[in-house]
Parts: sequence; structure tokens; C-alpha cells
Amino acid sequence: MTQTQKTRRETLEQFVAQRPSDAFARYGLALECVKLGDHDAAASHFHKLLESNPEYVAGYFQFGQLLSRIGKIAEARKLLSDGIVVAQKTGDIHARDEMQAALTLLR
Repeated sequence: MTQTQKTRRETLEQFVAQRPSDAFARYGLALECVKLGDHDAAASHFHKLLESNPEYVAGYFQFGQLLSRIGKIAEARKLLSDGIVVAQKTGDIHARDEMQAALTLLR
């Protein structure tokens, strides 16, 4: 991990600690953990994100992608399926279509 990556992650961790319900910050931290290869931390942050912000559509897609990459295919399928429902409800057709395409590739 480079010093810049470490600093970015630490900054996001501090922000999330101060504002744990901030969906955008939690999502950013989860993505940073994915980028750094810390899959356990990323999964934990995605879980917390979706627990507190169940309509945060992008979280379903990115978490599904992570689960797929680490071989948790059944979990990825469920998450993407749930995300498709949420995207449909919120009117995010682009995200729905992306998740449907990702789900199709997992079958």
C-alpha cells in the first residue's frame, strides 16, 4: 500500500467514524478497501452501508461484484437480485440493467 492510498483510506475511515450514517463516505471507504485488496473490510463496509441505507443502489452492484470476484457466487447472485429490486423501486433503470447483466454472467 502506498502512502497516498494509506492516507486516503485513513481519511475516509476518520470521516466515517465521525459520520457513520454518511452513505457516500461509507461507499467510498468500501471501494477504497476493494482497491487495496482488503476484501474483509470492504465487505464489512458494504454490509453497514446497505443496512443503514438500503436504497443505496450502487452499493448492491459494487458489493455483488466484490463477492463474485472472491468466489462467493451464491451471495453475489442474491445481492444483485436484491439490488435489481431496489433499483426498480427507485427508478434507477441504468443500475438495474447493469446488475441484471452482471447477474446473467453469474448463471
